[in-house]
Amino acid sequence: MIKFKDLTFTVEHNDPKTNARSGLIHTDHGDIRTPIFMPVGTQATVKGVHLHELKDDIKAQIILGNTYHLYLRPGLEIIEAAGGLHKFNGFDRPMLTDSGGFQVFSLAGIRKIKEEGVEFRSHIDGSKHFFTPEKVMDIERSIGADIIMAFDECPPGTSDYNYSKKSLGLTERWLDRCIQRLSETEPKYGYSQSLFPIVQGCTYKDLRTRAAENVASKGADGNAIGGLAVGEPTEVMYEMIEVVNAILPKDKPRYLMGVGTPINILEAIERGVDMFDCVMPTRNGRNAQIFTKHGTINLRNKKWEMDFSPLDEDGTSYVDHTYSKAYVHHLFKAEELLALQIASIHNLAFYLWLVGEARNHIEAGDFALWKAKMCEELGRRI
Repeated sequence: MIKFKDLTFTVEHNDPKTNARSGLIHTDHGDIRTPIFMPVGTQATVKGVHLHELKDDIKAQIILGNTYHLYLRPGLEIIEAAGGLHKFNGFDRPMLTDSGGFQVFSLAGIRKIKEEGVEFRSHIDGSKHFFTPEKVMDIERSIGADIIMAFDECPPGTSDYNYSKKSLGLTERWLDRCIQRLSETEPKYGYSQSLFPIVQGCTYKDLRTRAAENVASKGADGNAIGGLAVGEPTEVMYEMIEVVNAILPKDKPRYLMGVGTPINILEAIERGVDMFDCVMPTRNGRNAQIFTKHGTINLRNKKWEMDFSPLDEDGTSYVDHTYSKAYVHHLFKAEELLALQIASIHNLAFYLWLVGEARNHIEAGDFALWKAKMCEELGRRI
């Protein structure tokens, strides 16, 4: 059995009226203050964002890389020759890699799930590949992220009970193989890596309970909640978070994978989640949706054509510079690439601002009151 010891987490404040907490994760590439949002850098880059913007404007403390995509392109030979993903893309702060499980299992029709692993075809050139838990651990060793995820199956949120139970059994057996493989290998670049197991179980309380108890028994440095925001109703997602977080260790960080809207994030923080990632800030930004503390804006709408106020209506700028709604509206209308960049940076900076404000209010002891007012505003379409 692998000895988990490389990542530390300290809970610094507990909100008196909810399960929200603030904390500090320590890794070899630096500290992460929680709750935290992690920008998604699927292919060794956060889309449309320069490294200096990611660090200085957005103030990202940790970003993600995607195992499936990086394995296919640029490939492990290039990443290893560079000295790992940190040196390849120049981001010298903590990184996390998912296991590629979600991407592989989303390839319905061009993949086959077996006890041994998953056979799939590349979305790039149709070439055939086979992921086993052992191979995924080796890939994540080569990529070199500080936090690496276990290989799991992510069933759709509408899966029936029998399929979900069968899927969970496979995920649990794969987790044991991931742990075994890590115990047989060492990090490649002179710094430590921590494995986070993933709690699955779809929308079934008994399966989520079983999964959380199994994951908690592994004693990992942190734990993840997967398989949510994949088609199930929002209230069911919140219920599953509550079920799982009642079991997962309180002294380890909890990572809710792939979630979500600003309101989703605040609701999950209230229920004891510490870490988040989602493509929504950049993907929606590229489609002209801007997040602000007063709600969302569609900058393609003609109503912004003559509005020279800053992107956030009360003048707040989440970065050191800002642009008017009219200007960014013009950029989208003209199909200028700068529009996508501005919107992406703004939205990511807003998400980091939001979790930072949540932390401040947890420490102040008034998170519940602040969160209720904020959710009313965030739900508006301006």
